[in-house]
Amino acid sequence: MKTLRLLTLTTAALLITACQPKADAAKEADAAAKKPVATLNGKAITQGEFDSFVKQVSGRTSADLDAEQKKRALDSLINLRILAAQAEKDGLHKKAELAAQIELTRLNILQQALAEKYLEGKTPTEQELKAEYDAQIAQMSRNEYRARHILVPTEIAATQIIDRLKKGERFEVLAKDSLDSSRERGGDLGWFSPSSMVKPFADAVMALKKGETIAKPVQTQFGWHVIRLDDVREVQPPPFEEVKQQLNQAVLAKKFRAYSDELTKAAKIEKKI
Repeated sequence: MKTLRLLTLTTAALLITACQPKADAAKEADAAAKKPVATLNGKAITQGEFDSFVKQVSGRTSADLDAEQKKRALDSLINLRILAAQAEKDGLHKKAELAAQIELTRLNILQQALAEKYLEGKTPTEQELKAEYDAQIAQMSRNEYRARHILVPTEIAATQIIDRLKKGERFEVLAKDSLDSSRERGGDLGWFSPSSMVKPFADAVMALKKGETIAKPVQTQFGWHVIRLDDVREVQPPPFEEVKQQLNQAVLAKKFRAYSDELTKAAKIEKKI
């Protein structure tokens, strides 16, 4: 029993020792982030704040900057602090609209931090990635379409265009009066997948035969459309390995969404509108 107890204590000691460097590194990083890089009216500007500022405005780390770049970045941050302080002194942060924007920014930052914390160690497995791949492929249209359209503000105008087409006028010519920028190409939208278009438009396109023009105009939030389907081609789904990174992000997003749904279900919510 003494031998067993000794082994247990030894194992525990090893585990504590293994965790110690990580804990020490975290403490050192926290201490470094709190180190002042400047003071403004007696208030410290920390290394952490400076690092965040540099990353936000340049997408780089402060360690990547040379001395002159660091000086300019710090001057910009100090100037930002001065202006923000004056804004608060003028009471601008108390105005309802601005206060709401500040609060939304705070909420978004906290949400992102929570997502990063929750997803730590939840790297998607190969099986999860393949399941997501199969699910996306199943929902994917196997065809791409090439169509032309003429966008007008009213159903009457769209119906009149269809009548003119029936009488032999050219689609490309009538498309010059379209509200859409495709009028410069005779209404040509190029190749597209149905998912890239609003549903009423996509449904109308998929119901047409090659070379056919719709019999009745289609309404979307943009206006009324006259559509002609010019061509259809079959597309092959991208290889699994090629889209692995996107699949990884999709699986992580689903994991966090499920966690978010759990928190929402547990919350007491009373809607006033």
